[in-house]
Amino acid sequence: MSYEPTSQNLPEGRTSGRKPRVAIVFGGRSSEHAISVSTAGSVLRAIDRTVYDVLPIGITHDGRWALTSDESSRMAITDGRLPSVEQVAESAEGQVVLPVSSASREVVWNEPGAVPKALGEVDVVLPLLHGPWGEDGTLQGLLELSGVPYVGSGVLASAVGMDKEYTKRVLTSFGLAVGPYTVVRPRDWETEAGRAAARERIAELQLPVFVKPCRAGSSMGITKVKDLAELDAAIEEARRHDPKVIVEEGLRGREIECGVLEFEDGPRASLPSEIKVDGDFEFYDFEAKYIDASEVEIPARLSGEETAELQRLAVRAFEALGCEGLARVDFFLLEDGGWVVNEINTMPGFTPISAYPKMWEATGVPYPELIDRLLRAALSRSTGLR
Repeated sequence: MSYEPTSQNLPEGRTSGRKPRVAIVFGGRSSEHAISVSTAGSVLRAIDRTVYDVLPIGITHDGRWALTSDESSRMAITDGRLPSVEQVAESAEGQVVLPVSSASREVVWNEPGAVPKALGEVDVVLPLLHGPWGEDGTLQGLLELSGVPYVGSGVLASAVGMDKEYTKRVLTSFGLAVGPYTVVRPRDWETEAGRAAARERIAELQLPVFVKPCRAGSSMGITKVKDLAELDAAIEEARRHDPKVIVEEGLRGREIECGVLEFEDGPRASLPSEIKVDGDFEFYDFEAKYIDASEVEIPARLSGEETAELQRLAVRAFEALGCEGLARVDFFLLEDGGWVVNEINTMPGFTPISAYPKMWEATGVPYPELIDRLLRAALSRSTGLR
């Protein structure tokens, strides 16, 4: 059955008689700023303007909320050049102010030396931020306080999903398998005794190990370590992105991803994809993912039984963290046929090469419908405890 987005039959509420107004928030202070901008450009191209009014709001590298142009072509990664909010901001000084109470959803534009300008009400926020200060529950908490509905997981699931250690702890408590790992906390690296103890814990893992920022994504700051002599430099690189570092034992197996999307009857899993890293790269790092654009095979070559088990585990992981709206769950299919959850991304990328929208398109949910479903679900969901 075909899906035809329409402004009719949208959830009732404050949008009666007009199109819902969507604030698309992107950019941010994290090292994943450029990926967020690229994601926003893709969404701006695809969102149905006959159904939704759109207000693009970018957050600059220093945290200023800016009105931006609606020109998606300026937000793409082009010839290896990364976009930024600063490039598309309409003013170098003005600032967007969100509502500070649930009594109003009025957005205001402030510019030095000018009278504040009301921009009208926002009905729902599509937060396309990746990494800390956006994907980690911080923005979600602000929107909860403001009483503005938003797409995606709430405060707790966003925070847990951002922290790879606590993702693994929660998944393990629900009986889901994760790989061997250890954590290097900020205080561990502040003294020589702490460093020595961290090195001893890491030495118990089988090489190679992957040293990662614990609360970051987009493969930023990750190093594959084959020799413990390389360990300190790898930890320092990860600490440039996050003072808390996770070290994971390298697993021998295939990297398989699965998208989860909430429907009216509950979450469902997409067809899976398999990451095929170009031979010039050691692993699926930032350059391989976004610059070189290594191949993603959709659907992954799995048996019917393997696909069904993967989809079951993806939904179980989604529910274990209390996710809402959407998530991408990343797995390893081990050589013995076992599944291990690597991580969960509560706001996966929506760039032109991102696996999440491609997986759903292969499953029968094209990009515009995917965005429409997410917005409708957010409009029908209240903020606060639920």
